[in-house]
Amino acid sequence: MSISAVTSDTCHRYVRVLSIAGSDSGGGAGIQADLKTFSALGCYGMTAITAITAQNTQGVRAIHGVPPEILQAQIAAVVEDIGVDAVKIGMLHSPEVVRVVAEAIRSYQLPHVVLDPVMVASSGDRLMAGETVQVLVEELFPLAQVVTPNLDEASLLLGYAIEGVHTLDMAASSLLSLGASAVLLKGGHLVGDTVVDLLAQTDGPVLRWQSPRIATGNSHGTGCTLSSALAAYLALGHPLPEAVGQARRYILGAIAAGAQVCTGQGHGPLNHAYAPVAQRVQSS
Repeated sequence: MSISAVTSDTCHRYVRVLSIAGSDSGGGAGIQADLKTFSALGCYGMTAITAITAQNTQGVRAIHGVPPEILQAQIAAVVEDIGVDAVKIGMLHSPEVVRVVAEAIRSYQLPHVVLDPVMVASSGDRLMAGETVQVLVEELFPLAQVVTPNLDEASLLLGYAIEGVHTLDMAASSLLSLGASAVLLKGGHLVGDTVVDLLAQTDGPVLRWQSPRIATGNSHGTGCTLSSALAAYLALGHPLPEAVGQARRYILGAIAAGAQVCTGQGHGPLNHAYAPVAQRVQSS
């Protein structure tokens, strides 16, 4: 069938999710993890790359930021042609890049924005310059449907350590006061056999999920994967609390499926493709 023969009566489209994030040459986190997750959950993944990193399972060796004008052009090219049903935002390395993303969200009125404030890699490497943090909070927190920090990132944002499950409520409330409408605070870095995640919302109840900790050294890209899964489920039409539950279910399965697989010599990746579903198609 020729392009001209496809009409509005016969045309269907994929569920489209855009990742605005950095590239991980090791394939376990960043853009690569996002695309694997979108595909596994039946969505059509697109990218706007903010930075190129040289990294593997052992750490980050180098970071090269993409010029802001090139990032802006990537977003425009995707949105103006293909369209977007949800957005996952990951690594943003400079204030200029943050402002480009914020302006794109406002100009195109991009829906279902999931902001993962990637500041620290699994290896402990700092991925965001200090001067960028304040701009991120001011520009993007008010535009995001949900912000998804881990405890290290939340501590950097708030200026104090989060040291127990009993402190999660206070920390989430403080993060909401920074301008977010919802915060998914991930408690995986706390010590213990149970992992507790907390969803705080300005217009809804505080919700908690808990699950047994999975014994594995393969934790590279867990934050990227959870936020991209959350964006995918929002794009598929799930309300936020339900999307969080579905995203947690997916990532727990991916961690368990890859727990004993040896990839590299450090923190290995998840098994993103442990239970792929068919690409979802919707009527235009």
